[in-house]
Amino acid sequence: MKKMRVLALILGFIGVLLIGSFIYYQYNVSPIDKSSKANIEVVIPEGMSTTNIAKTLYDKGLIRNEFFFKVYLKLNNVRSLKASTYLLTKSMSMKEIVEELEKGNTNDNVIRLTFKEGESVKDYANMISKNTDITSEEFLSTIKDTTLLTNLINDYWFLTDSILDENIYYPLEGYLFPDTYEFSKDNLDSETIIRKLLDEEEEKLAPYKDTLENSNIHSIMTLASIAELEGVKDEDRKMIISVFNNRLARGMNLGSDVTTYYAFDEEMNSDLTSEMFNTYNPYNTRSSEMAGRLPVGPISNPSLSSIDAAINPSSSDYLYFVADKNRNVYFTKTVAEHEEKVQELKENGDWIW
Repeated sequence: MKKMRVLALILGFIGVLLIGSFIYYQYNVSPIDKSSKANIEVVIPEGMSTTNIAKTLYDKGLIRNEFFFKVYLKLNNVRSLKASTYLLTKSMSMKEIVEELEKGNTNDNVIRLTFKEGESVKDYANMISKNTDITSEEFLSTIKDTTLLTNLINDYWFLTDSILDENIYYPLEGYLFPDTYEFSKDNLDSETIIRKLLDEEEEKLAPYKDTLENSNIHSIMTLASIAELEGVKDEDRKMIISVFNNRLARGMNLGSDVTTYYAFDEEMNSDLTSEMFNTYNPYNTRSSEMAGRLPVGPISNPSLSSIDAAINPSSSDYLYFVADKNRNVYFTKTVAEHEEKVQELKENGDWIW
C-alpha cells in the first residue's frame, strides 16, 4: 500500500511537471500581443549568431525569452536563419517569426519606407521621392488636394475641418504616424502612402479616442508636435506641455523657437534673426502678435509619447524652460530665474549654440 502511495505521488508529480511544461511552452511560443498590427523592423546582418538574433528579437519586444528561443530552434531542428531586413509584428507567434527568418525576405516587389518621428511632411516628401517614383511635388500636391482631404475627414474620426485652414502649410502635418511601413511597388501612389500612415495613426490614437473626441484634437496634436522637437525624455515633454498651457492661460506667447524655424522654412541648425522673431506668422510663436495662441497647426509628425504628453501633461507653475547642448531641460518660474539659468549654461560650456 505504501509503495502504491509513493508511486501515485511520483506519477502525480510527473503529471504536474508535464502540464506545467506544456503551459510554459505554450506561453513562450504565443504572440506577445495578438491585437498589435504595428510593423517592427528587425535587421539580421550576415554572420549574426543565434544568441544575438535572440537578443535582438527580445529587445524589440517580439519574444518573451531569449533562452527559450534558442531551445525552440533546437527542438524544431532549425539550422539556418537568413540575414535580411524584416518587418515583424507582436501578433506573430514564435513559429511564425522563425518561419520568416528561415525563408528570408525574398519579395523584391516590396519597398520599406521609414517615416521618422519629429520630421515634417516636407521631410517625408523628400524621403519618398528618393525611394520611389513619386516626386516630392506630387506628394505635397496630394497632401493639399481638397477633395481628398474632405474624404479623409469623413473616413478618420481624428481629422477635423481645422486642417482645412488656408494658413496651414500642409493639412495633414502632425497626423501621419511615424514608423516603418511596407508597400507594394506596383502602382504605388501618394494616397496609398497617406492612408497607410493615417491607418496607423488611428490605431495608435484608439485608446485616447474618448478623451480626444471631447477635446480640441487639433490643438492637442499641435502641442504634441512642438513638444516632440523641444524635448527628448517623456517626463520633459509632459512638463514642456505644462509650461505651454500655463503661458496660454496667462495670455503669453509660447516663445518656441522650433515654431519660428517651421514658420520660415529654416533648417533647425541655422541662425534665427530678431526680424524673424518679430515678424507675424500664424506659426511663429515668438511673435508678440501670437500671444495666448497656438500655431495654426502642427509643425512635425509626433511620436506617441509626445501625443500622450499633450493629452496627459504634468501640472506645474513653471513658465519658462531651456535645454542645454545635451538636451537636458531646465524649468523656471520667472524671467530672472530663466536668464540666470541661461547664463549658467553659457558659463559652463553647456549652451546649445
